[in-house]
Amino acid sequence: MTDILRERARALGLHGLLAHWGEIGEHDWVAELIAWEEDERRSRSLKRRLTEARLGQFKPLADFDWDWPRRCDRMAIEDLMGLDFLTEAANVVLVGPNGVGKSTIAANIAHRAVLEGHTVRFATAATMLGELAAIDSDTLLQRRLRFYARQHLLAIDEVGYLSYSNRHADLLFHIVSSRSRQRSTIITTNRPFSEWGEAFPNAACLVALVDRLVHNAEIIAIDGDSWRRKEAEERARARSAERRRRRKATGQRRA
Repeated sequence: MTDILRERARALGLHGLLAHWGEIGEHDWVAELIAWEEDERRSRSLKRRLTEARLGQFKPLADFDWDWPRRCDRMAIEDLMGLDFLTEAANVVLVGPNGVGKSTIAANIAHRAVLEGHTVRFATAATMLGELAAIDSDTLLQRRLRFYARQHLLAIDEVGYLSYSNRHADLLFHIVSSRSRQRSTIITTNRPFSEWGEAFPNAACLVALVDRLVHNAEIIAIDGDSWRRKEAEERARARSAERRRRRKATGQRRA
């Protein structure tokens, strides 16, 4: 038992404790102290990784209305929540129109990865590529590219919503290529690959980009009407009903 405790103390780098192990190793409080330190470090690590992931607010998958999309492979998405694709360095591409839950699904997978101890970054394509394109120092750019390359899971949201220059396309290609067969990437897009030329017009690397992205990838198509539009319409109806109720109540009081 004391040998196991000593190894745990060594893993934590508790060198002062190890230096006096012969004096204190048999005391009951040592195990409790080591457990406290392990718990505190796990907690700090989780907080740091959640902050660095930049997930923002998102709807839990438990609240996702699976009956709303006309097409959505629930079993495939639930399998992705098991994170086996990370061990295979496989990519995930979620394709579908606006408002069908692609970003929600990607954020939930990314959040699960953080909870399981992985490093994660979630960013829109516009934010990530805009940031990289604005760096005018090659040294700083390479450092930032390495940052995106080393994340256990990189989720790039909203690819295809805007048009990008050749430089943006080259930067995205560099990131996808550097992660290929080593780390997993999630892409959400509102365009099938056949239309990516409209988002990256004249990009010489486009074919190679798609080729590296879809190699060993799970591609899930989601189809349906916009959930955001549905919620907006429901809120509008609720407001209208509340106004009618208030007008009726006001008329009754005046009468």
